[in-house]
Amino acid sequence: MTPLDPTHDPHLRSWVASANDAACHFPIQNLPFGRFRRAGSPEIWRIGTAIGDQVLDLRAAGVIDTDDMNALMAVAPSERRALRATISAGLREGTEKQAAWARALLPQAQAEYTLPCRIGDYTDFYTGIYHATAVGRLFRPDQPLMPNYKWVPIGYHGRASSIVVSGQAFKRPQGQTKAPDAAVPAFGPSKRMDYELELGFFVGTGNMLGVPIPIAEAEDHLFGVCLLNDWSARDLQAWEYQPLGPFLAKNFATTISPWVVTTEALAPFRAKFERPVDDPQPLPYLDAADNRERGGLDIVLEAWLLTPRMRAANEGPVRLTRSNAAQAAYWTAAQLIAHHTVNGCNLQPGDLFGSGTLSGPAPDQAGSLLELTQSGKQPLTLPNGEKRTFLEDGDTLILRGYCEAEGFRRIGLGEASGTILAA
Repeated sequence: MTPLDPTHDPHLRSWVASANDAACHFPIQNLPFGRFRRAGSPEIWRIGTAIGDQVLDLRAAGVIDTDDMNALMAVAPSERRALRATISAGLREGTEKQAAWARALLPQAQAEYTLPCRIGDYTDFYTGIYHATAVGRLFRPDQPLMPNYKWVPIGYHGRASSIVVSGQAFKRPQGQTKAPDAAVPAFGPSKRMDYELELGFFVGTGNMLGVPIPIAEAEDHLFGVCLLNDWSARDLQAWEYQPLGPFLAKNFATTISPWVVTTEALAPFRAKFERPVDDPQPLPYLDAADNRERGGLDIVLEAWLLTPRMRAANEGPVRLTRSNAAQAAYWTAAQLIAHHTVNGCNLQPGDLFGSGTLSGPAPDQAGSLLELTQSGKQPLTLPNGEKRTFLEDGDTLILRGYCEAEGFRRIGLGEASGTILAA
C-alpha cells in the first residue's frame, strides 16, 4: 500500500491560486495525470497534471522527457512517488520554479483532452454487490445472486476501441430485441438506454505471460483510477446476454474521465475491506492482511442528468445517484488484479478494468436507471416535471467523484460526461 508522505499535507498551498479553493477538484494534494493539447490545435497530445483550473505541461516544465503515458505508467512505484514529490515541490507556494513553470500552464478551459493512455485491453468486472443483487432480483427473484458471485470476481472482456473520453456524443445503438410476447426478434434502435456508475482502474507495471501477480504485490501494479460510464442498451442486453454475456449492448461506447487520480493521491482515502461474518471469506490467493486493512477506496460517486429541455432553459443538471465505492464494492482493485493474472494472463501498462456498477444499499444510491426505475416500471419525475424510465435522445449523463477524510484535503476525480444522439 502507498504510504502517506509530505505531498498529502493538508496545509500545502500552491502558487496556482485556484488550487487553493476548497471546492476545487485538483488541489496540490491531488496531481492527477492526463493527455491534453490546446483546443482546436494540431499539436501533439502531451502529458499534463491538473492543478486548480490549469494544466501543467510536464514536458515543457522539464519534469519528464516523454509524451508517452504508457511509458510513464510502466515505471516502478518508487519512481512514481519520486515524480509526484517533484511535481508537488515545484507547485508549492514559495518555490523557485514558479516563474519557469508558469509558462508551462494552460487553462483547462482552453484545453481539449484525449484518452489518458493507449488502452490495449479492457475488462469489465461486476464488483457492485447491491447492483448485482437488485438486477438479479428483477430477473431471478428466487436467486438474485448466482452461486459463484461471492467466491470469484466476475468479469467479461470488453471492447477497448470504443472507449471515449468525457465530452463525447454518440449515436443510440441499434440491434436485435425481443419483446416477451413476440414470436420473433425485431431490429431497430435501443429503447432502453442506461448508464452505469463505475470506477475505472488503470494498470501500471505489467506482468510476464505465465507469471501471476500475488495479491500482496497487486497494489504495486495499480496506477490509478478514473470515472467510468459503461453505457448499456438494456433491451439488446436482455436478448443477447445468454449464454456468453454482453456483446452489442455494451461495445458501442464506454466513457471515462480525462484525469487518472493516482494510487499515491488516494493514500489518505483507503478503507477497511470487510466481508459480512456469514459470507464466504476470500480464498487464500485473494486474501492479504493489507487488503483487509486498507483495500477499499473511500470515493463518493454521483450521477447527474441534463436533459435537452433543462439545457434550453439554462438549468443545471439534476443528481440521480450518490453512492460510495468502499460501501458498494464486494471486491477490491488488488483482488481484481490478482484474480485476472492467477491463470498466467499478462497485463500491460494502460490496461483498464471497470469496477461494475457501484450502487449502494439505499434506493437513491442505485447506479443505473434499470434499478432506479425498477426496469422502467416506476418512472422518475425530475424537478422540472419531466419523466424518465431510460435515457432519451439529447440527454447528457455526467459522472462525478471525490474523496474526503478528516485531516486531509478533499480531492476530486473530475467528470465523465456523454450525450446520446438519435440513431
